[in-house]
Amino acid sequence: MDKGQASRRRLLDAAAVEFAAHGIAGARVDRISADAKVSKAQMYAYYGGKEELFDAVLTDQVEGILDAAPLTPEDLPGYAVRLYDAYLVHPQLVRLAGWARLERTSVGHLFTEADEAPKLQAIAEAQNAGHIDPALPPADVHSMVISMAMTWSPVSLTYAATAADPHADHDRRRAGLATAVRRAFVPEGAPGTAPR
Repeated sequence: MDKGQASRRRLLDAAAVEFAAHGIAGARVDRISADAKVSKAQMYAYYGGKEELFDAVLTDQVEGILDAAPLTPEDLPGYAVRLYDAYLVHPQLVRLAGWARLERTSVGHLFTEADEAPKLQAIAEAQNAGHIDPALPPADVHSMVISMAMTWSPVSLTYAATAADPHADHDRRRAGLATAVRRAFVPEGAPGTAPR
């Protein structure tokens, strides 16, 4: 990694912490610059401004989750559990998405439909193969699985889990989440599933 890439990485990491804690309006570029050990002038040269830096941070965080929890439509319960684990390791993504929803896109798609299209196509193909109940549109399946995985996320209305919670609690949540997703979306007798 060259010096410029290292500076960009430090900026993205520092900005993720700042934006997750304070949102777009409340984030301070002075703190981001100081925490990243990158001058404000250099930060603006890389990203143009605070809004563009937020966009870069959100994209970076989403890509990290996609790497940590790739969509496996033939195994939606496993996908949901991987999302649960990814949110424990990277809670800032959920907070960043929450801020984006509150401060920018209050209705409709948070991410572009073009970004979602490959996932929805994969879910449709899994429906055609009998892995997922075809009664629901792929977009609804995807939205509900993500929401179920976020049940204990940093934006939970009931309980926000942390990596420091007891292992038994995480194991119980993972098992319950996998069972709920399986019962909600996987047809009985689907290929590769055990009988209920």
